[in-house]
Amino acid sequence: MEEDFEFEFTEDPKLSVERYEEMIRNHDQYFFDALAFENIIDYYMDKGDPVKALQVIDYAVMQHPYAAIFHIKKAQLHVFTNELDKAFSSLQKAELLEPSEADIYMIKGNIFESLEQHEDALDNLKKALEMAEVKDEVLMQISFVYQNMGDYDAAVSYLKLCLENNMENQDALYELAFCYDVLDKQEESIQFYQQYIDSEPYSFAAWYNLGNAFHKLNLFEKSIDAYDYAILIKENFSSAYFNKGNALVQLDRYQEAIDVYRQTFEYEPPNADTYCAMGECYEKLEKMDEARSFYKKAVKMDTKMADAWYGIGVTLDFEERYFESLHFYKKALNLDNENPDYWFAIADAYYKLGNLTESEEAYEKVVEVNPLDIEAWLDYSSIVFEQENLKKCIEIIAEGIKNNPDSADLYYRFVAYLFADGQYNEALTQLQIALNTDIEKHYLLFEYLPQLQNNKVIIDIINSYTK
Repeated sequence: MEEDFEFEFTEDPKLSVERYEEMIRNHDQYFFDALAFENIIDYYMDKGDPVKALQVIDYAVMQHPYAAIFHIKKAQLHVFTNELDKAFSSLQKAELLEPSEADIYMIKGNIFESLEQHEDALDNLKKALEMAEVKDEVLMQISFVYQNMGDYDAAVSYLKLCLENNMENQDALYELAFCYDVLDKQEESIQFYQQYIDSEPYSFAAWYNLGNAFHKLNLFEKSIDAYDYAILIKENFSSAYFNKGNALVQLDRYQEAIDVYRQTFEYEPPNADTYCAMGECYEKLEKMDEARSFYKKAVKMDTKMADAWYGIGVTLDFEERYFESLHFYKKALNLDNENPDYWFAIADAYYKLGNLTESEEAYEKVVEVNPLDIEAWLDYSSIVFEQENLKKCIEIIAEGIKNNPDSADLYYRFVAYLFADGQYNEALTQLQIALNTDIEKHYLLFEYLPQLQNNKVIIDIINSYTK
């Protein structure tokens, strides 16, 4: 029996799929041109049905044995199903038929990269780059490989090439910002984005990234200006509003920040991060009811938002509801057990409740997690001092000084404890170190032990430094 071929010259993807499915139902053989087969394969790939897509490829190869594209499609499907050996085999066939096809080397490069064979990945991707008509995607992929290798300078070079090819590639702009961030080259980043904006003044992504770079250098006024330009170009750019709000917070312009955060709600649904940020602004304005309301909205949306639970605790603490605040501090701590701010708040709340043992244990945790927190060392030692354990509080301050050798506050406290313990010679030695560290802070000694103001030896030593 002769095979029944029907010729189809249409390029309408929907019609091609319908005709193909009719052919399968009828157990028949229709002829499709190569483009129609591509459309049908893409249809099944988009639907996430690799089995049917492979079946189409088999028909396509049978009818178009010299078309490399179907072996390339087959390789993509094998990559999708993680059958990498089969993918390589299909690519080998494609390469024999069409050795100058960029997609072959692009896919090979991506497979090698997934296997963490970076050099092989680069060899193939650079070969793809030579052959590709549109180079954006290949340049981006090469930059990703260099990022995975930790060579961010090389990644930057390829992202810049990508932008030279296509100034409107926003993904490349954002990746470039990320690389500059990792390299901590914010000045270079600013210089690049300013030059870019000279050529593309209406690129909202460039203005946004420029704003972020200014923000990281604590140039908050300039960052706000850049975010404003991004918003002017793209009115619904909610990320720019959010970051502008963050910059206003840094300038203590809390009410303005709240208004800007609220504007994000016009362009995207409210989220926990924004509610939490607004809560913090109201907290700074000492409007604790409003702050608590927004923190509660945040945890309602995201029960794992530790900062919002902590914020509720802060508002209660402000109202001297220390026992209630502890409950919320502990909820935050359960989500982030190594956060020194949470431990500090718990230590402080226990102290205010007169529970010195728990407070002491919490302060011990604060200085373990963050040994650079001078305030914590001072408070920790104070609690121990109140319990008249001079030996231990001297040890605590000594340990604090070991971690913060330039802190005059710790030296003056050390002097006070040594005098209280009767270690006068050591106290006078430490006093000289304290005075050398920061003479202006010598008043701290008398704040802690006022009776030392009557000690002639101490006064004489201080006077010799002030003169």
